[in-house]
Amino acid sequence: MNNTHLVKRGVAAAMLATLSLAAEADGSTPGTRPGAASAAGHAAAGEALTQQQQHIVPVSALAAAGDMARLGPALQEALNAGVTVNELKEVLTQLYAYAGFPRSLNALAELMKVVEQRRGQGIVDDEGRLPSRPIPTGDALLKAGTANQTRLVGAPVGGALFDFAPAAGTYLQTHLFGDIFERDNLDWKSRELATVAMLSTMAGAQAQLQSHMNMSMNVGLTEGQLTRVAQLLGERVDDVYGQRARTALARHLESRRSGG
Repeated sequence: MNNTHLVKRGVAAAMLATLSLAAEADGSTPGTRPGAASAAGHAAAGEALTQQQQHIVPVSALAAAGDMARLGPALQEALNAGVTVNELKEVLTQLYAYAGFPRSLNALAELMKVVEQRRGQGIVDDEGRLPSRPIPTGDALLKAGTANQTRLVGAPVGGALFDFAPAAGTYLQTHLFGDIFERDNLDWKSRELATVAMLSTMAGAQAQLQSHMNMSMNVGLTEGQLTRVAQLLGERVDDVYGQRARTALARHLESRRSGG
């Protein structure tokens, strides 16, 4: 079995495990300049999303939906708004953990085409930062990923699903929350905004979407900011996606109020 197949299988397991992640967390059943999105995470005081954050939302949703015709213009707008090339690479690479390699690779190819077209027009886009530190490996990666997962979810994650399929938990901790979330050239708020937008495009992923509403608030995004995400999805992408996000947020807020 080759490495690509192993990683793909791991991602599929990770997405299956997110259902348990939601249940365990809620108690329910079943370089040049600092990266624009990183700066956005600190600048977004109160209820507003920054311009950069607002552009991450439609880019993520259109890429997850495989809408290449609309993704190209959305990438143009994001670059014009100050989102860096490397931040967009991070978003579109992270996409494969939720929508699979084909859509991630297609979206990255579209970004490459847009950047090359802009370069041909004399537009020099800010490449942005690379990760500031090496990504851990081995036991250190598992430790880092487990700590990241616990911080995002708000509690240690475990349960019957991970007893039944322990490899799923390992993939979550070492790959999604380890390899991906240890890359610090895209802040966690931006990663969660991207994830919420991606999951909002997917029928049948309501449990995972609600789980990521929880994670979004755990990393500092507010109810008002997440409401704005739903508005952006409805206005710029598809009303159905906006409604999914609104429903998931409402359910998560009700769960918090009821102590679930």
